[in-house]
Amino acid sequence: MRIRAFKKNDREGVIALWEECGLVRPQNNPSADIDRKLLANPELFLLGESNKEIVASVMGGYDGHRGWINYLAVKPSQQRSGNGLKIVHAVEELIKAKGCPKINLQVRTNNQSVIDFYRSAGYVTDDVVSFGKRLVLD
Repeated sequence: MRIRAFKKNDREGVIALWEECGLVRPQNNPSADIDRKLLANPELFLLGESNKEIVASVMGGYDGHRGWINYLAVKPSQQRSGNGLKIVHAVEELIKAKGCPKINLQVRTNNQSVIDFYRSAGYVTDDVVSFGKRLVLD
């Protein structure tokens, strides 16, 4: 798998990957999420490509205080191949290079396989409560 930055003509392939991985939710318009990402740290939006097919994605972010990982996806047929760790490590290095001391991320509590994945990647559960407030309805 080759890792590279997102390009505008990748949109349909990325959304198809997210749909295949079950990441798209009714309250999140994936195309609008991509548009917003391209306005903030677009260089942290990485894709994994194999045989000219998008097989992985990750959106990284850094706000000057904490880094964030969102939309980590690996094509189901490529899961457990090491590609998830490879793209996570790539975005971690880019975020770290910006001076970021810590990365946060959120996983739905019922997604045990992803929780296990992040634990295997060195992430730990923080003793916090995650809050959210919708400001834009997509």
